[in-house]
Amino acid sequence: MDQQGYGGASSSMSYSQRVMENGISPPNLSEEDIDYMRTELTKVEDEIQTLRQVLLVKEKYATEIRSQLGLTPFSNIKQNLSKGWQEVQTSTPYLTASATLDDISNSNIVMRTRESLSHASHVTSSALSNMGVSITRRLADMRALPLPSPPRLNHTMSVPSMRHSSTFKSFDEMVGSVKVRSSKTKIH
Repeated sequence: MDQQGYGGASSSMSYSQRVMENGISPPNLSEEDIDYMRTELTKVEDEIQTLRQVLLVKEKYATEIRSQLGLTPFSNIKQNLSKGWQEVQTSTPYLTASATLDDISNSNIVMRTRESLSHASHVTSSALSNMGVSITRRLADMRALPLPSPPRLNHTMSVPSMRHSSTFKSFDEMVGSVKVRSSKTKIH
């Protein structure tokens, strides 16, 4: 059962030997090829870790330089937003959408609708202005009219004759009884 492996070496191992730690069988690789690939993977992962550390050191150094230049995190965010907005404005989807909106805003339907709304606004403005003038004239006319005098109360009875009426007597009796009751409660 000799087969050519990854590095050109023959591979004559059993199925159980080819099953890796994760339970997946590598595609017809020799033991040497598997070892070589594991070594390469370890080297690449070490390089990645080293690059992350270098990147972290560089980012700290850039932060120190920004601080010395007086650039605050806010100005950095502002710069990033500005740069991002410029990238959006030059992107193909934005330019396509912008061109489409320009086409729509310059279309005949939009132009006619804009003209109709402008005409309607002028007509409405004129009508409201005329109504205001009319109301102002009417108020001025009303100011010019003399004010009616307040109604005069004509008494049909004199005060002395009121004292002898039945209404006054019943009212006087009620007030008197309330006065007597309140004076009795004050004494007790």
